[in-house]
Amino acid sequence: MSALGLLQAAGEARGTGAAELHVFGDYYLANPWCLALLPLGLVALAWGRPRANRAAARVSLLAATSLPRSWSQRLGWLVLLLQVGALACATIALSRPVRANERRSVDAEGVDILCAVDRSGSMQWKDLDPALDRLSVVKQVVGEFASRRMRDEVGAQDNVGLLVFARYPELLCPFTLDADALTGFLESVELVKYEAEDGTAIGRALAKCVAVLRESDAKSKVVILLTDGENNVDDITPAAAAKLAAEAGVKVYTILAGKYVYQTDMFGRPRPIAQELDTTELVGIAKETGGRFFRARDEQELEATYAEIERLERTPREEQRFVETFDLYRWFLQPALVLYLLAWLSATTWARRTA
Repeated sequence: MSALGLLQAAGEARGTGAAELHVFGDYYLANPWCLALLPLGLVALAWGRPRANRAAARVSLLAATSLPRSWSQRLGWLVLLLQVGALACATIALSRPVRANERRSVDAEGVDILCAVDRSGSMQWKDLDPALDRLSVVKQVVGEFASRRMRDEVGAQDNVGLLVFARYPELLCPFTLDADALTGFLESVELVKYEAEDGTAIGRALAKCVAVLRESDAKSKVVILLTDGENNVDDITPAAAAKLAAEAGVKVYTILAGKYVYQTDMFGRPRPIAQELDTTELVGIAKETGGRFFRARDEQELEATYAEIERLERTPREEQRFVETFDLYRWFLQPALVLYLLAWLSATTWARRTA
């Protein structure tokens, strides 16, 4: 049985009345002014009750004797109760009780966002946050950003995927709306463990992102590529990967995260040095694809960067609200008829009074 059939079987029928007076929960009255008929009906009912034969006959010989009351006399009040109940139910039915079901229709253009995160060895340095390495800070900020996009907390609900890279890129989580699944994959991301895997292959990573997004049917395709260094694997250059992205209609936002450049001193210990990284390639990728380049030197700047990308990539949406109502008058009209019939039968049979 359909949902509409179940509602009708339960005494609900699709209605056209507006929900005027709120009663409780999802229940309203469409004609609340009809409730004014209840006190008028009670007055009419009281006025119309028979006054004849109410005086008890007096017999002088039995003046001091109390006659026993019959069961019909003892239960005579039930007729009045049935009449009042019928009147109350009929009045509520006339006031047209309805159940309102609010619905929203959302027309939104979806966005597929692929977050590419660098996990090379240099992501171990603690300069974005004194207590955490770069990768830990990035995982936290990216996870919060992805959750907001997927859970409709910023006026959008988009598919988000996760790709990690060092020397080689790896699609860790395909596009999903399951925020818990993506954050679970994100928590499992670790720094590279072997020197053969280490490196910063920005070109390779972006080319892999483009290949993944070619399979997407979304109208808007976005890559957010975060790294802490310069490209040092040249089999696919960042410029060549940027052209692939532009041809595929993929917009790329690039982020350089990290405050310092580190070098090992004569004792083999890492030391920050006063040197700025070359951002030419990252800026070029963003410009070629219609995105933007961001520089984040601490956690606050990184959070602000992802907040700005949220603003720039806000999903266009149009929301329509309408209220669907279901009439419930049969819940009260049918009992009113039953109570009235019982009152009439009682008044003409066992509760009948002779004039």
